[in-house]
Amino acid sequence: MLLTAGATSVGREVPLIRTFAEIAVLWIVADIGYYGLLPALGFRRSYSAEPVVIALYYALGLAVAVFAFWRLYRTWKPCENRPRTYALVLLMFGAIFLFAAYILPNLPTIIWTESWEPPELMVVTSWYFLPKSVEILLQQLLIVALVLSFSAQRFSIRAISIWCALLFGGAHLILAFGGLPFGYVTRFVAAAMAFAFVFPYLILRVPNGFIYSYALHWFYYIATIVMAHLLSPYSTFSST
Repeated sequence: MLLTAGATSVGREVPLIRTFAEIAVLWIVADIGYYGLLPALGFRRSYSAEPVVIALYYALGLAVAVFAFWRLYRTWKPCENRPRTYALVLLMFGAIFLFAAYILPNLPTIIWTESWEPPELMVVTSWYFLPKSVEILLQQLLIVALVLSFSAQRFSIRAISIWCALLFGGAHLILAFGGLPFGYVTRFVAAAMAFAFVFPYLILRVPNGFIYSYALHWFYYIATIVMAHLLSPYSTFSST
């Protein structure tokens, strides 16, 4: 288990409801800022159109999360065996870079014909991967805070996984406020629940599990992008 006695002691001193509330507030405020504040400041609500601005926005969220949950993070050991950690990080981000820079531009083109704005995952550019990497890291750190709090209260891995699936999946219901179709939101919620069920085991039981958790989180988006370009009715590949 990658949670030290110090973190356990601190976690027991802080009620779970407080951690829930802090995570919920940070998550909701981050989404309100993305959907409301950034457009009000004149920035497009698009990772591909405003990659640097949105990356910096979520980087600010990262700083707030680290400050808010430092009581948990300070004794947490997310990675073991530094050479292996460095190798895994380089391999993961190298694979993401290769996909963004070389594979994505060569996928079949998507030609959007609907009157409503397409989901961003269907029209991403290579720049999408910069802010998305930061956003995923923020979400992962919030999940870690949740997992560590449950673990400090001696919840079983199974119980933690169920709670994480329900809470992380439920948090994605906020996508409905972005004007996305019901089916699209439902698929994201279901996927979030499935992946969140696995995250606690990786974070608490697997050496370097945080890296695997982050990579698995990214894998969903990459797989969705690939399927959109190959299988959607708007793809030039599926229409030929």
